[in-house]
Amino acid sequence: MFHSFYNLMGELLYFADRNFYCDWWNANNIDTFWRTWNMPVHRWCVRHVYIPMVEMGYKSQTASMIVFFISAFFHEYLVSVPLKTFKIWAFLGMMGQIPLSSISKFMEKKFGPRWGKKFSWIIFLASHRIPQTLRVLLSRELTGYQILRKQSITNIPRMNWNRGNRSGPANVTPLMDVGLANLMMQQPPPPPPVMVNCGELRAEHQGQYVEMTGRLGKKRISRFAEIRDRHGITQLLINEEMTPRLARKFSNLPESSVITILGKVMLRPTSYRNESLQTGEIEVEVEELTGTIMPANHSYNQKRSYSTMANTKFKGITSTEFKRAVSDNLIKYFDNRELTCNDLRVDDVGKNVQLVGWLHSVANSKFQQLKDGYGQTQIIVENHRSLDKLDEKSLLLVKGRVVARPKSNRNVSIETGDIEVVVDDLKILDPEEPYEGPVKEKPQKPTPTEESPKESSRAISPIPKTADLNIYTTRTHTCGELTSTNVNEEVVLCGWLEFQRMNKFIVLRDGYGHTQVILSPELKEMKLDDIPFESILRVEGTVIPRPTHMRNPDMKTGEIEVSAKKIEVLNEAMPNLPIEVREHNRSREALRMEHRYIDLRFADMQKNLRMRSAVLMKMREFLVNQVGFVEVETPTLFRRTPGGAQEFVVPTRNHGHFYSLVQSPQQFKQMLMAGAIDRYFQIARCYRDEATRPDRQPEFTQLDIEMSFTDRESIIQLIEDLLVHCLPQNEEPITKPFPRITYAEAMEKYGSDKPDMRFDMMFKNVTDILATNAQLKKDISNFGAYSILVKKQNAHLSAALKKQFETLAVGTGCKMVAHKINRQSGAEWTKEALNKLLSHEVMKSLWTSLQLEKGDLLLMAFGSKEAAQNLLGKVRLLYVEDLEKRDLIPKRKNNKYNFLWVVDFPMFTRSESDPDVLESTHHPFTAPHEEDRELLKEKENLDQIRSQAYDLVLNGQEIGGGSIRIHDHEEQLFVLEDILKIPHEHLQHLLSALNSGCPPHGGIALGIDRLMSILCNTKSIRDVIAFPKGLNGKDHLSKAPVPISEEEKELYGLVAMSDVPIEKEEEAEEDEGSGAEEMDTAEVETKTEKV
Repeated sequence: MFHSFYNLMGELLYFADRNFYCDWWNANNIDTFWRTWNMPVHRWCVRHVYIPMVEMGYKSQTASMIVFFISAFFHEYLVSVPLKTFKIWAFLGMMGQIPLSSISKFMEKKFGPRWGKKFSWIIFLASHRIPQTLRVLLSRELTGYQILRKQSITNIPRMNWNRGNRSGPANVTPLMDVGLANLMMQQPPPPPPVMVNCGELRAEHQGQYVEMTGRLGKKRISRFAEIRDRHGITQLLINEEMTPRLARKFSNLPESSVITILGKVMLRPTSYRNESLQTGEIEVEVEELTGTIMPANHSYNQKRSYSTMANTKFKGITSTEFKRAVSDNLIKYFDNRELTCNDLRVDDVGKNVQLVGWLHSVANSKFQQLKDGYGQTQIIVENHRSLDKLDEKSLLLVKGRVVARPKSNRNVSIETGDIEVVVDDLKILDPEEPYEGPVKEKPQKPTPTEESPKESSRAISPIPKTADLNIYTTRTHTCGELTSTNVNEEVVLCGWLEFQRMNKFIVLRDGYGHTQVILSPELKEMKLDDIPFESILRVEGTVIPRPTHMRNPDMKTGEIEVSAKKIEVLNEAMPNLPIEVREHNRSREALRMEHRYIDLRFADMQKNLRMRSAVLMKMREFLVNQVGFVEVETPTLFRRTPGGAQEFVVPTRNHGHFYSLVQSPQQFKQMLMAGAIDRYFQIARCYRDEATRPDRQPEFTQLDIEMSFTDRESIIQLIEDLLVHCLPQNEEPITKPFPRITYAEAMEKYGSDKPDMRFDMMFKNVTDILATNAQLKKDISNFGAYSILVKKQNAHLSAALKKQFETLAVGTGCKMVAHKINRQSGAEWTKEALNKLLSHEVMKSLWTSLQLEKGDLLLMAFGSKEAAQNLLGKVRLLYVEDLEKRDLIPKRKNNKYNFLWVVDFPMFTRSESDPDVLESTHHPFTAPHEEDRELLKEKENLDQIRSQAYDLVLNGQEIGGGSIRIHDHEEQLFVLEDILKIPHEHLQHLLSALNSGCPPHGGIALGIDRLMSILCNTKSIRDVIAFPKGLNGKDHLSKAPVPISEEEKELYGLVAMSDVPIEKEEEAEEDEGSGAEEMDTAEVETKTEKV
């Protein structure tokens, strides 16, 4: 009857095939049955009963009990009866394992771990009349069952429940193999992880072992978390019962941390799948956390819940230990120890160790917790009666042997919870007894050494390592200097009060870093709340280590703090400053510039200005010491130079006579060449009265260089060597020579003379195609058409951006086309409304020539050649910026140096206001290209003559420009008089210098402000200038420019426009208003006629 019943159950549930029933029925003993049936049944119960119950919310203990009873029923009732071994007391004996487990745990707690095990085996051996079934199951209780519960479910091969695909014993063999492997504690090694993105896992990846890196998202009910990158989101499962330490680490991680995890892909329960996510059918069960990067806004004074010192070599005395060690003798025990109470792990089992510390609480028990400033370790003191003499202030020297704790007594809440120390010798330390143990050498401070020439091209430190920053001052150290090597030193710090908390801790800041200060008991009466933030303090105290859980590895001074014995307020700040020095809430830029003396205290401003100083120093070092240049200061006050940029005019007491502030030392450095100063440089201040922009200031700094007897190649090589020497090295070293491109090629491919080479999107010249439509090039002498093809994966044109393109085209004389391809074939595409503008033939040719496809984006500009190039060049940059803002493509890297030389500029360009007038592209002193010198003499094709000018571009921004100069007096006079037709009376001094014997020469000027803005990755050059000007050249700090007094006006012979009588001014305004109204009307009429 039982056999028939069991066959029916097997047939309904498809546990195995019919051959297996025969194996079961013919089994000679229970051992044979264990290998073929017992283990698979148990796995089935764990997979299909235990885990679903836990996921539905049942407690682990409840699910375990249900699985136990089901297993017992199958093993003892349905199996033992056909084998004629069933006894009712055997079934009850198996149930007796439950109280047996409780009794053994009680014995273990009462008499120690060894007695618990002895009791279990005594009961096991005494039950000699219990059949083999009970013995096997008992051994399973001690070994295999716990492994099964902890093992990832993806290691269990699924049984083939498909009735039509049962194929004999082969379906059961994997289950038997895995069962035996687990029973013998020999699990196969996991497969190597597959690196995947957070958005690519699907249901078909179930069971894969993967590695993922991304940003930690929101966490839910301590078991679930999200990991995300730019590809998508994946849900993580952290099993608290199987990996409690891992769950604790995840609970301590702040959101937005960058983490790397290893885990297995699992299917979510059907009711918990998320249809809105591509990865909504799966989740990843985390098995290991291999990497963690805290977010930048995770402040160092936030609580850290797990130790950061387990793997460090620092064993110095902490502040907590320092307070307990009441004498120098006791301090030496902490200073010279090899291990702390937080260092021991399972790998140390069997080692003999020595620890110093105090008891957490003195109790009459042989199990005690020994603590120090780093953590705690459980110790076993057999003669615990000796502890009666102790109090909580006593310090102990413990020697003993490390042993592993029983599994049931392990403590996952502390780092040393897997081990304990059996004490062999315990000594109560006497503060008066001299220390006689080994003495460790204290680590020496690194001695500063001069930088070798081989290392001179490496990254620049904002602070030179050879500099003594405390000499000639009353302080002993800066706030960013102290480390663990300074422990127990007496120091004096000066700086700004940045934070204070609990009237006990303060953070002192200066231009070099931060240091935490803790008030000693001597200063407990001091009221820190009465001292405003940003007050200047002087602190005297002792350097001590921070408590373990308060260390900050992201700070240079994060391992120490200063125990203050004296705090002096040198200067108290006003209670409410106009700017708070807090990174998370920066004030608007105008307010920052108005109170620049406060804004300069921010870490980024300190870094920018110190890096600027270091780069300029490196430039001077290279030019003077290595290549023999001479630094010469040239005048700032000079005479007006017509034809260039607008200049600042400086009045004098000689009424009607004015100076001008130089916009460049150009004329001076050419005259220096005539004066035999053949290698000149200067870090020069220059002035131009122009509107300010994020990359332009009315006063700016440039590195000015000029050299005699040189050519273009030599100047270029000099600048490349200079930049390699002085620029900080980043993730990719600077390689020479820099790439080059001609001006004509840059305009033809990128529509800009300073192309950004960090992305592609080159132009395609379609002039020949569009020129077939005579209507498009009507009345345009120099017709040109260019296109950019954006493939469908990056074709994301918003309506706002398209409107911006159309606005750009207004007034350029060009037409702009931004068109998304929505047709499968060229024949269909030619029928769209665009054919009214281009014609069928043009669209058909474009489809074939550009190889258009459905989903592509076509950007095209046509009209005057130069205007079309410039327009499409601006469109190219705007489109990429829009994609970056919407996170559709990775942002361009500013920390990568993409240098580019642009050469062969045209010598002359047509004036925008009058096309018949020629202007200098660079300046009138630029020499023509040697191959085009004859064209200049014959005055033929003047707008096609190339010059020996060159620009240096970095990441799409011009950072320098120069040229080989005209050194011949006659040639310079010819260019001024015959070509440019500009008066040259104001240049007689320069012409005379050229006529007095001037060598061939050339040079360049590098814009320091713009270069440093790129190096420091700032949005504006104002962030790399100490006191910049704001909009319209306004100085927010001093409110300049401001009116001057009547006496000063009289002194300089000035009459301001505001001095005009009011009635005349009103009349002038009325006249100006009527004229403006007439002009507006005329403009409207003209525009109407054009439309």
